[in-house]
Amino acid sequence: MDNIKKIGLTALAGSLVAVSAANAGELSVSGGAKFGYAASDGNEDLETDGNRFGMQKSISFSGSGEMDNGHTVTLTHNMAAGSSLSTSVLKYDMGDLGSITYSEDSGDVGLGKIDDLTPTAEEEIWNGLDADADSSNESVVGKVDTGMTGFNYAYSMDMATIQLGYSPKTTSGNNDDGSNSGAGGKKSSTSIAITATPMDGLTVYGGTGDKGTGTQEDDMDLYGFKYAFGPLTIGYQHAEIDFAATTSNDLETDTFGIAFQVNDDLSISYGESETEAETSSTDQELEGMSIAYSMGSMSIAAHANEGTNLSNTAARESTHTEISLNFAF
Repeated sequence: MDNIKKIGLTALAGSLVAVSAANAGELSVSGGAKFGYAASDGNEDLETDGNRFGMQKSISFSGSGEMDNGHTVTLTHNMAAGSSLSTSVLKYDMGDLGSITYSEDSGDVGLGKIDDLTPTAEEEIWNGLDADADSSNESVVGKVDTGMTGFNYAYSMDMATIQLGYSPKTTSGNNDDGSNSGAGGKKSSTSIAITATPMDGLTVYGGTGDKGTGTQEDDMDLYGFKYAFGPLTIGYQHAEIDFAATTSNDLETDTFGIAFQVNDDLSISYGESETEAETSSTDQELEGMSIAYSMGSMSIAAHANEGTNLSNTAARESTHTEISLNFAF
């Protein structure tokens, strides 16, 4: 998207540590237009279902600068609906030595970078599913997560990329400089993810990590692959979550996806997922379809997802359908 305009703002100093020292600089402002329709239903229509039409309200501020040693610093603020800041990203790129990124609120670090790489034309098959919007234990389970606020180090070599993640106190919120969040006694999260392309069209990936939950740590592992041949792309991944709490069921999730590029403008996909709980005979099952079509500066996309036995509990069902128009200026 083209920049709307440039505004003179306080920017970063040429140092990763001394982030409070300011230099005069510019941040580019960009935005887009997205109009959508969404419909969700849970058990016996328990979902809150009001006006189904909406517009995306997001603005992105970004800027970068080069240091004397050739390293670059990039700053991005993504602002979503309301006054809250949805994501802030500070990246220090050291060239051949890799890059260090700090993300706030809704970023991904380490293992979270590969939480779902199965092919799709638009959204993942778990998007929007929740059996009851008023109950936190009726949503989708089985997806690995090692925190959404923290540091990520990425290093690429030949055909592989390694990512190391660290989420202090496993927080997922915003901190202004000089403030702090997260319970003092809460464990932090650490993880590693590796992605490799051993041959044309084939991508293999895997990772492991620990997620801090109170004074304990949950173990998470994931591996999978994607293979593209001609217009077809297939993918599979397996995830395991071993909870530290003895009262929680350990989970194993298998996910499969297939996407077909009909032509340069049209793509379609289908995916399935099944999550087994250690002591439950009821498996969570998800499936979804996506389609995307572009027409120059306008594109249209849609997906329809369905989940049964959410949280490995019988009769907890949910469907989510979404259609969106996107405009680039």
